Amino acid sequence: MAEVSRYLLSVSETLRVHAPGRVNLIGEHTDYTGGLVFPMAINRGITLSYTAADGVVELTSDGVPGVLSISLPFDSAPNAVEPHWGSYIAAMAAELRATQGLRGHVLSDIPAGAGLSSSAALECAIGLALGFDGTPLELSQAAQRAEHRATGVPTGIMDQLSIAAGVAGHATLIDCHGLSVTPHAVPRDIDVVVRFIAHRTLEGSGYGDRVAECKRAEDEIGPLRLATLDDVERISEDIIRRRARHVVNENQRVHDFAAALGIGDYVEAGRLITEGHASLRDDFDVSTARMDAAVDGIVATPGVFGARMTGGGFGGCIVAICQPGALADGWIVSPSAGARRID
Repeated sequence: MAEVSRYLLSVSETLRVHAPGRVNLIGEHTDYTGGLVFPMAINRGITLSYTAADGVVELTSDGVPGVLSISLPFDSAPNAVEPHWGSYIAAMAAELRATQGLRGHVLSDIPAGAGLSSSAALECAIGLALGFDGTPLELSQAAQRAEHRATGVPTGIMDQLSIAAGVAGHATLIDCHGLSVTPHAVPRDIDVVVRFIAHRTLEGSGYGDRVAECKRAEDEIGPLRLATLDDVERISEDIIRRRARHVVNENQRVHDFAAALGIGDYVEAGRLITEGHASLRDDFDVSTARMDAAVDGIVATPGVFGARMTGGGFGGCIVAICQPGALADGWIVSPSAGARRID
């Protein structure tokens, strides 16, 4: 991995970094099996303004109370850091073995617990502010390891890589096995609308159970990214078979969605994301009654092509694609560039 660069900042110079949030259009719970995902970085995110500080990170946030203060190098347990949001920062500092610190303020317009990857955005932003100078892939890998340190949740690479490698005007088709990122232009004659439904956290949820269940499926039939539905039907245990069926079908849906979006077949693209939600509800058991009702309601709205929950599940946001102006309730988001320094 690339190391933190050795340049030193003037203590009087205020710098800024920005990392976007992300919405996943389709391809849910496939990244940790090396499958396909289709997220886009969005025009909402985290901006960190800071000056250099020797051997310490001190930060405040506009959205949550408390002052974070940690000494560098950081070699303690990140999840013991207070305030709690500082655990992601401490974990990233530990990953980068940072010694040159900073003082600053975090400004965010992506709410925590919405399923829009506020934690991954924070990890990428703090990585850049601490002097990381590697590739977007290397930044995303360091941020993923930091997420694991901070939460203990075995998340995949999608959130961090989509944020680090975002391309303005484009969503990104990511192969989570080969770690390739292929930009796909998002048409301007549709709206992508995100609506917040319910706060959620992956810590203490069934997310880790789903990772383990997919691993059990792979122990039986091999990598799910290579499996067929005939392979899936050989799995003896119903719950494991259903988990595998979702992953195999979802990988195909990502392929089909990218193709439909590319030719402007928004009816088919919408059908696929709505079908993906049903799979997350019925085969993967990560939706909730409240999320299901929200999806049903929005899909029934004139001008809406399709909708689904987005993110790891158990709450958060839903995303819809629709005709321009069809939905007034929610955030109309546009595809953004990835994490970057703003000088």
